[in-house]
Amino acid sequence: MPNLLLSLRRWLNHFLISALLIGLAVGPIEAVQALDTSSGVGLQDKALFQARVDYTLTNQSGHDFHGQDLRNTSFAGAVGRGADFSAADLHGAIFTQGAFADADFRGADLSDALMDRADFTGTDLREALLSGVIASGSSFAGARIEGADFSDALLDRDDVRRLCQDAEGVHPGTGVATRDSLGC
Repeated sequence: MPNLLLSLRRWLNHFLISALLIGLAVGPIEAVQALDTSSGVGLQDKALFQARVDYTLTNQSGHDFHGQDLRNTSFAGAVGRGADFSAADLHGAIFTQGAFADADFRGADLSDALMDRADFTGTDLREALLSGVIASGSSFAGARIEGADFSDALLDRDDVRRLCQDAEGVHPGTGVATRDSLGC
């Protein structure tokens, strides 16, 4: 139950971040909203995203993001087929409704990423850190996951069952076995 609550809390955080990104993309924020930091969400959080490039709804197929700092970057609705995200820091990134078939995420930090309803068919997730990701409704068919850490990830049961068929190895950074992180 604590894992479920933690996953739900992370999902809510990602939902609020997504709402903030959509608000920033749609138009200016009212001055009253931007200056209200009493709830803990305000100018500091807005500044966090202004420093990042927004890849929402773009085509990044084949692009080289190897080793880049892409924390909290949005790839929502983006196409990144065959893109190289290996060894990239994608902590807290948003991949919602994106298409990343055959992309390379080897050794990437995808912890706390929002990956719901996205296509990760044939992706290389070997030794990737996926702790706390929310990936409901996503497809990982044919993904390579040796040494990946899915601790506290929110995945569909069918995905977990399929991933468990190929789960092997231990994540080099966390020391967690892939099978254990999936609950196989």
